[in-house]
Amino acid sequence: METRYVTSTDFQNRAGQYLDEAAKAPIFITRYDRPVRVLIDVEEYERLKRGDTRQALYPHELSDTLKAELEKGYQGRHLPELDPLME
Repeated sequence: METRYVTSTDFQNRAGQYLDEAAKAPIFITRYDRPVRVLIDVEEYERLKRGDTRQALYPHELSDTLKAELEKGYQGRHLPELDPLME
């Protein structure tokens, strides 16, 4: 799968061509030589979306158990060698 980069102007002028090409490989759309969007096949998008199980919650939506764990603020075991970085 070859990565393809096209300018936003080129994409506007040849959208149909890039829609067809995106079925085979992602198309990176650039503006001022920087990628700003990626055009991918809808099946690839759905596959990626299935793997994304993240969910944003408001604090009032959290269970009491989860709130208690978060309030503990546990960040893993203490590593004394990292203490100087906190000063």
